[in-house]
Amino acid sequence: MSYSHHVEPHLIHRTGWLRAAVLGANDGIISVTSLIMGMAASGATSHTLLITCIAGLISGASSMAAGEYISVKSQSDIEEADLKHEARELDKNPHLELKELTQIYIQRGLEPELAHEVAVQLSAHDALSAHARDEIGIHENTSAKPLEAAGSSALAFSLGALFPMLAILLSPQGYLTQSVALTGVLSLFGLGALSSYFSGTSMWKGAFRVTLWGIFAMLFASWIGSLFNVHV
Repeated sequence: MSYSHHVEPHLIHRTGWLRAAVLGANDGIISVTSLIMGMAASGATSHTLLITCIAGLISGASSMAAGEYISVKSQSDIEEADLKHEARELDKNPHLELKELTQIYIQRGLEPELAHEVAVQLSAHDALSAHARDEIGIHENTSAKPLEAAGSSALAFSLGALFPMLAILLSPQGYLTQSVALTGVLSLFGLGALSSYFSGTSMWKGAFRVTLWGIFAMLFASWIGSLFNVHV
């Protein structure tokens, strides 16, 4: 019997870097733009706003990288501990582990005889991988990758923070606040659409969801900043 080679593309392998990248870019745009909006509302000069933007970019990217690494490394440590424990159990009680794997396949809908045969064959091929995937839920496509998450998040934050920086550099003094706000809204809309495209969901829904939350953050920051306006 011959089988045709069928390749079906899936998106789950993008989970790790996409989550970190979207979170980083979103935070870069929203936090730095909101920071600039708040400072602008307080009456700060364009020079002060530029310095604030640069400081926000550097501190934010560093914070995102450190936070992502620590968070994802904790997940990675848990996965490694679980795998070591499972390896010990397979070494000490292989027959009990085989029964456990068989029961998992029975609960998923296989007949007992077939479930046992599947468990036997998978265990013979790579018992630890079978238990990692089907008992613990660890899969190579979704396993924790701390360095990848930290790098993606820091880079994405920096790219997101560049939008308000460019708006400050290129806008006339009299329209600086409006330019920063408009740039923030448009970049958030684009980010939402792009992230939804990569995740295979509605681009419009993703774009509006991200943009609305960003607008709320910018308005709130502007209101807080206006309370400290020395010219009022």
